[in-house]
Amino acid sequence: MKQIETLSSIKGRKILFELFKELRYEKQLSTLIILLQTWRVCTYEKDLFRYMKDEVTVLHPLGFFSGTTLWMQEIVNRFYFSTINSFVYFGAALLLALIGIRRFSEHVSNTMVIIGVAFEALMLLFMFLIMLFTPNDEVLDDEDEEEEAKKELLIEIGEIGREMAAAVTRMEDLTNSVEQLITQQRELISVVSLLAKSTADTVAPNPQMLETMKATNTLLSQFKDTVESFNLAANKLRREEIESSVKKEVERILLSKL
Repeated sequence: MKQIETLSSIKGRKILFELFKELRYEKQLSTLIILLQTWRVCTYEKDLFRYMKDEVTVLHPLGFFSGTTLWMQEIVNRFYFSTINSFVYFGAALLLALIGIRRFSEHVSNTMVIIGVAFEALMLLFMFLIMLFTPNDEVLDDEDEEEEAKKELLIEIGEIGREMAAAVTRMEDLTNSVEQLITQQRELISVVSLLAKSTADTVAPNPQMLETMKATNTLLSQFKDTVESFNLAANKLRREEIESSVKKEVERILLSKL
């Protein structure tokens, strides 16, 4: 439930304006009932939820005089000034017609003219009272302008916040893209380094490879010598076996002949 100190404040006047619109356009009450209910609200009523949708409570009612003054300012003057002004012009037109007709005709008595003058004077007096209680719209306008400025400022701040969030998101995306690019660049550098090392090893072998090749050549030479020695030994052994076989065969032949 919303609570306000008094209806004479700026918030109270705005609530009173909302109350009038609700009674006039939503509930579509008659003018007399609207005037009576709004006067009661301005003077003595505390619980405004009896008359409007919003639950509003007035902590300090204004009373008869202050409430009537507020009612004259915010209800009668603000919403019924044109109606009263129309009655003033109507009284003036009626008075002029009565005076004009009386000048050329005897059917209009002095009493009717006096009644017309009294009616016009009463309308002018009522007009004077209404204009006397003209509300100060500058305060409300300043308040509305201030609220509009606040709303515009909040909207601009929200737009700036959204733009900043979008910029941060784009910066994060850009950072991720740069990190991915750096990673790919490092991988490419590693591949190029390996390729360069392989090319260098192919064109100019390293010392370890040369030593290994030399040791391999030495072992191959030793193996060749060993094979040759083995071949010589095998040939020598073969000749000795042949010679031994020949000697045995010769001895056998000689023994057979003897």
